[in-house]
Amino acid sequence: MPIFRLDKRFVFPDPDLADDNGLLAVGGDLQPERVIAAYKQGIFPWPCEGYPLMWHSPQERFVLDPQQLQVNRTLEKVLRHRTFEVRLDTAFHDVMLRCADTPRPGQDGTWITDEMLHSYKQLHQMGVAHSAESWRDGELVGGLYGIAIGRAFFGESMFALQANASKVAFATLVRQLARWQSRVGRYRRPMPHHRSPQRRPNLKVRPHACQRKGAPGLRRWRSAPLASPR
Repeated sequence: MPIFRLDKRFVFPDPDLADDNGLLAVGGDLQPERVIAAYKQGIFPWPCEGYPLMWHSPQERFVLDPQQLQVNRTLEKVLRHRTFEVRLDTAFHDVMLRCADTPRPGQDGTWITDEMLHSYKQLHQMGVAHSAESWRDGELVGGLYGIAIGRAFFGESMFALQANASKVAFATLVRQLARWQSRVGRYRRPMPHHRSPQRRPNLKVRPHACQRKGAPGLRRWRSAPLASPR
């Protein structure tokens, strides 16, 4: 299977041409317009130190329908007790930095490079990249960030400094996405503390959700009234 090299155009090969590991292309850059064009086609950047910029489109992706979120009893109890205050888009850059610094099993280093930080900061300023944050006693203790295009949300990474902090941010965000009638939540990796995500063929969730107009308020996350715990 050939690996394609990108040029200055914001154009990608057919995602179905990715190899067995999901690698589709190398090269290009992380200009926001290119990153948006990639996500619309089910493609995402995955930098690796010492290699050209790589673009992946796995044939399968972990997918969560926000309307079908299931959480266990322990997490539901934490949500009801409001142990953490969840905010949206108040500390996007800090969330990315914490995600970059978080050690992960089987992972040496991070794909959240300085170039990624700069690009996603621009995407955040454009109203495309967003964060969900768990705060406790005035401190940021957990959260996640991702990309929202149309009615699709693409989860990128998460971190937790206290037990359940990232889980609460994630569950609250997913319930908010359900209120906004977002159609698809897709994730680079499975979320082991939730039972709902399923591994599905990438092509089934690629075009329609991204092309549809976003739900009202999707780009005004910071001022959104969050969905209440059940």
